[in-house]
Amino acid sequence: MKNLIKYISFLFVIISFTSFGQENDSRIRILFIFDGSNSMNAQWENSSKIMVAKKLMTQTMDSLKMLENVDLALRIYGHQTRIAPGKQDCSDTKLEVPFASAKENYSNIITQIRALEPKGTTPIARSLEYAAEDFPSCEDCRNIIILITDGIEACDEDPCAVALALKKKNIKLKPFVIGLGLDTSYLDQFNCIGEFLSADTEDSFKGVLKFVISQALNNTTVQVNLNNIKNLPRETDVTMSFYNAQNSKLMHTYVHTLNRNELPDTFALDPLYTYNLIVHTIPEVSIEEIKLIPGKHNIIEANTPQGILKLNMQGTNSLYTGINGILRKLDDPRTLNVHNMNTEKEYLVGDYQLELLTLPRLYFDDVSIKQSTITEITIPLYGSAQISKSSGPASLFVREKGMNKWIYDFDNERCIENLNLQPGKYIISFRNSRSKSMAHTILKEFKISSGQNININL
Repeated sequence: MKNLIKYISFLFVIISFTSFGQENDSRIRILFIFDGSNSMNAQWENSSKIMVAKKLMTQTMDSLKMLENVDLALRIYGHQTRIAPGKQDCSDTKLEVPFASAKENYSNIITQIRALEPKGTTPIARSLEYAAEDFPSCEDCRNIIILITDGIEACDEDPCAVALALKKKNIKLKPFVIGLGLDTSYLDQFNCIGEFLSADTEDSFKGVLKFVISQALNNTTVQVNLNNIKNLPRETDVTMSFYNAQNSKLMHTYVHTLNRNELPDTFALDPLYTYNLIVHTIPEVSIEEIKLIPGKHNIIEANTPQGILKLNMQGTNSLYTGINGILRKLDDPRTLNVHNMNTEKEYLVGDYQLELLTLPRLYFDDVSIKQSTITEITIPLYGSAQISKSSGPASLFVREKGMNKWIYDFDNERCIENLNLQPGKYIISFRNSRSKSMAHTILKEFKISSGQNININL
């Protein structure tokens, strides 16, 4: 027996078996293959894998039961023979609920799932092989297999060989593999049968399940090309929001991904709607009135060339300097982003204005972001001044070209204030609140350097 319990993780595989050449299938048939092996009893977050899987399966059935053109079936493995040291039943796989309409089979599948007691091993290859015979003959059907399992093949059989054999029988595989904490050294075991996706929590698994069911029910596929300056789809890792163009209702939210072949990932969208797309780059890119061709693969082009702005402060790599930058488009007063010092961030290629909230403010009016290039702006480390005074009005200035340039007003009642100041020469004007004469104005000049700490008494 191949004991893989220590490598167990929560996987969800969807395999679509479709005869070559089918484009406009009228009926969708989904076969769920459910893991009833002993390892499904293991703890996951605040519950067990089997309890989470049962709950998500019930929710999935609720979403499918009223669909008119969907048939459902259920095969379970690892649920008939209890696993024992040195013994495992690799034939422990059974079609428990044959195909019928979603409405008819809804309660049958829920009953079987709720009664399931995990006990056996994990014969994935044999379950896939037998599953190909679970579909009655149909010339106008799109056949889907959804395999829910918490482990990899445990019976020394080869799912890849099964996949190859099915292809030779003119059965086409379109799989997705979603894993929780799966050791990446096992990815090669799934590359032959599907695309690997990961889910780290119950909530993320729920989202992935919803996403995959959507793809199973809809054969209108979409990819969004986030194009760089050379019009190549190389940009990624940006959130995208799809809205109903008719009523502005939010329909879908996805984080753009490049697959293992470095191509934009494919997903399903309902072709009945016209969409508006917002790509949440900085600034955002909008595409309106997107109409999809039903039953086809649609490509949405978005021009999103990006580069990186990096803000540095000399003498420290801390992210907690207390200094932020405000980035704006040229000649547009609206804030695009608040950028923290000693961090980097992607922006669309173009020219920007940057205001750093130092004392005094620093302004950069010609910040140019270039494709796949890091634009760095470095400022000196500030110095610190502790100002002690009695009650009364006081203000801080720098003197430029013989003129006082205001920077900061002190609190009239506070006796001590600490300010972080850029290196330079400063002047403080102060009058004690008890004095009623302007002649009693006190002027205090001082100089501060990077990293210097000084005390000033007024």
